[in-house]
Amino acid sequence: MRDPERASVAYARQLLIAAALKPTRQRVVLFTMLFEGPPRHVSVEDLHRQVAEAGHRLSLATVYDTLKQFGEAGLIRRISVPGRRGYFDVDTGDHYHFYIAEEDRIIDIPTGNVALGDLPEPPAGYRLDKVDIVVHLRRADSNPGKPQR
Repeated sequence: MRDPERASVAYARQLLIAAALKPTRQRVVLFTMLFEGPPRHVSVEDLHRQVAEAGHRLSLATVYDTLKQFGEAGLIRRISVPGRRGYFDVDTGDHYHFYIAEEDRIIDIPTGNVALGDLPEPPAGYRLDKVDIVVHLRRADSNPGKPQR
């Protein structure tokens, strides 16, 4: 379970300042909403809807831009699913994901269930930054020929 302090306004302001982000009303609202409750994966559209349901008025563009800024500051992590909308993960630690296409849902792969062999040597002038693994799943009883939405 998350530390309730992490979802507090005071903590949000403190962490945003430490990340060199001005603690605007919008950023504080989004930060506290992201970090309340258990760790989760959220899309821009889902978070925008949750913000509106909580009575805050923020544009979809503001939510997108803020999540992008949080990602660049290392506060959250973007998970890319090719051909689909992007997700953001509040857990920035090393871990991997399952993507369930029929449900348009991301879930964490339990720690220790993925073993990586030797990674390729990066080209001259580059270093490895991180490794993202997204394992795409389909229900065992689904029709493999059925087109995805």
